[in-house]
Amino acid sequence: MTPPTRYPRRTVLLLSAGATILTQTLSSAFAAPASSVHIASQPMGQALVTLGQQTGRNIIFTSDAVANLRAPAVDGTLSPDEAVKRLLRGSGLKAEAMPDGGVIIRKGTSPRPKPQRLRETQAHEIEQIVATGHRTRSVMSVSGDEMQTLMPGQSPMQALDLLPGVTFTNVDPWGNNEQNSSIYVHGFNQNQLGYTMDGVPLGAGAYGNYNGLSPQRAAISEDIGSTSLSSGAGALGTASTSNLGGTIEFTTRDPKQKAGATINQTFGSYSTFRTFARVDTGNFGNGNSAYMAFARQDARPWNLGNANRQGGYQVNGKFVHKGEDTTITAYFDWQNKAEPNTQGLTAPTDLYARGAFYPDLNAAMAGYPAESSTKAGPATPNNKYYFSAAQRTDYLTYLKISHRFSPNLTWDNQLYFHYDDGAGVVATSIRTNAILTILGSYLDPTGTKYIKNGQFTYSVAGIDPKVWNATGGTGFAVRTTEYSDYRGGLTSTLHYRLGHHNIELGGWYERNNNMQARRWYPLTATNTLTPYERPTNPLFTQWQNNFYTNTFVTHLQDSWKVTPRLTLTAGFKSELVYTNGTLPIAALPQSLASSVKGAKTIVDTSTQTIAGGTIPSYNPFLPAFGALWNFTQHEQLFANIQENMDSFASTGYGSTSPWAVSSQADFEKFKRSGKPESSWTYETGIRTSHPINTRILTGISGQLEYYHVDFYNRLGTISPPGQGISGVGNTVANLGSVSTNGMDLSFTLRFGPHFSIYDAVSYVSSIYGNDFMDGATLYATQGKKVPAIPAWSDKFAVNYNQGGFNAQFSGSYMGVRPGTITNSVMVPPRVQLAFSSSYTFRQIPHMNSLKLQFNASNLTNARSWSSISAGDASTYTGYPTAPRMFFGTVSAAF
Repeated sequence: MTPPTRYPRRTVLLLSAGATILTQTLSSAFAAPASSVHIASQPMGQALVTLGQQTGRNIIFTSDAVANLRAPAVDGTLSPDEAVKRLLRGSGLKAEAMPDGGVIIRKGTSPRPKPQRLRETQAHEIEQIVATGHRTRSVMSVSGDEMQTLMPGQSPMQALDLLPGVTFTNVDPWGNNEQNSSIYVHGFNQNQLGYTMDGVPLGAGAYGNYNGLSPQRAAISEDIGSTSLSSGAGALGTASTSNLGGTIEFTTRDPKQKAGATINQTFGSYSTFRTFARVDTGNFGNGNSAYMAFARQDARPWNLGNANRQGGYQVNGKFVHKGEDTTITAYFDWQNKAEPNTQGLTAPTDLYARGAFYPDLNAAMAGYPAESSTKAGPATPNNKYYFSAAQRTDYLTYLKISHRFSPNLTWDNQLYFHYDDGAGVVATSIRTNAILTILGSYLDPTGTKYIKNGQFTYSVAGIDPKVWNATGGTGFAVRTTEYSDYRGGLTSTLHYRLGHHNIELGGWYERNNNMQARRWYPLTATNTLTPYERPTNPLFTQWQNNFYTNTFVTHLQDSWKVTPRLTLTAGFKSELVYTNGTLPIAALPQSLASSVKGAKTIVDTSTQTIAGGTIPSYNPFLPAFGALWNFTQHEQLFANIQENMDSFASTGYGSTSPWAVSSQADFEKFKRSGKPESSWTYETGIRTSHPINTRILTGISGQLEYYHVDFYNRLGTISPPGQGISGVGNTVANLGSVSTNGMDLSFTLRFGPHFSIYDAVSYVSSIYGNDFMDGATLYATQGKKVPAIPAWSDKFAVNYNQGGFNAQFSGSYMGVRPGTITNSVMVPPRVQLAFSSSYTFRQIPHMNSLKLQFNASNLTNARSWSSISAGDASTYTGYPTAPRMFFGTVSAAF
């Protein structure tokens, strides 16, 4: 869809604003970067927040790093670096420069504060649930410690559900099941967000791997230090080409400066057994430190039998060298896991979870008619599989070198490589016309006796014996979607301070070779296979897609500190994603054929299978402009305008991609006129972090934000009239636009040193701008809400700590969600409650600490839909919520 006429005008205005700021760089080249700093003696966390507001410097720290520390008074005209040094003097904390000119505050090696100092500061400081970044855009983060409080070993994606504007759902309490995982941020789904870990691109968040991996596969949960969300408008330097709706950044913990070890053991419902162990070398000379970590998780999926397991193994290693001017970081991750997938149900329905037959093959066979029967199988679509699972193995490594040439010039370079080998495995009944048509096309293409209306059928003469025998004689076959992904790249960024300007110039290159293939295997009574083993020797490969992608992204940005209280930013990025999609094995036309009334043989009247070639996703100018105004010592206003583009997905059959169209002619047509999805995001808001000297309420921090998004050229799959029920061979088309408006309000109230309340409420309205045709059917979607997104949501956490004791009661509310694209069916609201408590013992010989923790999820045992997949008429696919579960964790630190 062509954007409105204001589109070019908006670009010209942003170009002018950016040029003005960049031009001012020359006139301010030798201006002193000092600021007027006035900070009273106060808790360290509040002092750092105030310093960030007064200097315009982004200062990031975790609440546990500054807990129980009090900052001295700092007053005068100082550079930001000098002001930070004075605040941290004698605290045991250290400041590390970030690539964007900001500062990270970390724990140092200084002795722990004396008990008297602890008592003096406990009255002023309490751990915050969510940290708010001080930038021109909305940035919020959850610490790794808070993640483990919510649920030990959970996916870092699940921790984001605590933030406003985010709805995350999953079928297990850890959020690890990738097939059924769903996240929406300000109206955008998980494939329209950008993900990085320590600066390494993690791809587009797709379940079917093609350019990355999930964060829980990239790092062990306990090794994640923080999870940050830039909703709506991510940083220009983020290594992502899918970040239409913002970016999510995961940061791993650095090695500890003191040698030691940590062991965590979790036990819980459904035979949960999770082990985490980490050994730190400490500083072993010349600024070197490292750690090795291991995790193993094993649990029974709550809706499956005892023989079913989910989990696997994972190893992390990290080395850091911190020299006087050079920092070198090396990281390695290996993981191997298998997760049985939970099947969705076609809803509305009275059913809740349908499970799977595995490992009882006899029960599975008894539930379906025999080969010669003409009786239909159990009622679809809510019948059971024999089994279904996701198998993934990943290797990820990076090397990062940051060198400071001078106090004003820093150069960061990062090399990375990722290899993935995976498969989605389904053992399913062959007794459906769709499956029989596929199998028959390859195994008995001349079996005309069993063909009716152009499809294989058993409604007259039972199943074709050739198909039955070739698939193993059990009435079941195993279908796999197999993946491999080799990708590597380089990011390079220069940071230069020039007077009151922080200039950033960077580039990113990635080469990605990925393959996806659909294969079929027999399932026999003596070789039944399992969800945890990759089958070998396929009956046939139905199709195989190979993709070769080169990604080039550059960006330029200037942050201009106009006054001590006002900062403006302007910049742009250029994206070129060049993909060559090939089809070395194309599906037989017959296996994708449409039904033809009265046909006695398989015919192909509407489907071609060859679609391949090169299509670039390109935009040379994606601008961004922001402003940050500290209008009081404790409050600031922020605003941001940004354009983003989502490159075409390098996937084929059955996806929303140019390589998923039904013919080469359609591909060439799309190549001439198709456009990548794009968005314009506008956001503005106010932040506060304010101490309050009352007897009860002692502090408040929070953020109120309004945003508007114009989403153009949304892509969707269009089925031709009379398409076969195989669901493949679609056409990809531009379905128009979506307009989104929303507001987020989040705040933390602190009541003295031990008690706090956090709450986040959100409203979002995402509206389709167009109707569209699917085959011969008109869908009246114009003015309708985008499905699966609740208009209202709320999250809260009540936290209490006293000495070594901590307790937290948390919950989330998700309002009504449209279940179909026409809003004809609505999904009921959902409420989830959780509880966590722990006690840490510190006076134990030969141990630094011993922590006992208890967690309970879904306290009310609510039965509600978690993730949903929207339907187009009167039904949708719903995935159940895990029942109430209990977990206990023992953590020992040496």
